Amino acid sequence: MDATATWNADEAVTELYAAHYRRLVRLAALLLRDVRVAEEVVQDSFVAMHRAWQRLHDPNKALSYLRQSVVNRSRSALRRRSVEDRHAPTAALATASAEQGALGILDQQEIVTALRALPIRQRETLVLRYYVGLSEAEIATAMGISRGAVKSHAARGMTALRSVLEQRP
Repeated sequence: MDATATWNADEAVTELYAAHYRRLVRLAALLLRDVRVAEEVVQDSFVAMHRAWQRLHDPNKALSYLRQSVVNRSRSALRRRSVEDRHAPTAALATASAEQGALGILDQQEIVTALRALPIRQRETLVLRYYVGLSEAEIATAMGISRGAVKSHAARGMTALRSVLEQRP
């Protein structure tokens, strides 16, 4: 690799690419468990090295620079994947088929219709608890009532809702 010290960026990167691309992709693939993303990571590392070639203090350490770049970019890709997984919509994953999705919509419409028939306090309590996801204390604060009243409205509301939904055909 001593010859790379006198090469320009194009020659050096071409030589490094030919000699080490596959090994670097294997390294990234082991870290990422995704060959397609691994190839992108390695390509990006080569592009970055090409841009920084003139600033490279010791061109004989270019392979070391590439390996570190691949590892760092793989870490970034894993962080990005983790964030995407945390924020992925779950409703689409839960629906197995179009028929089940349609039935789910009909069920939701029936629930909304049944909720509208409830007294206002019961409806508010159930919506805040099951649709918004608030705790009893948060519901009590939002509605300006006690936690005991929240429990009472929720229990009565669920009983009434269950009764209406059980009567449907």
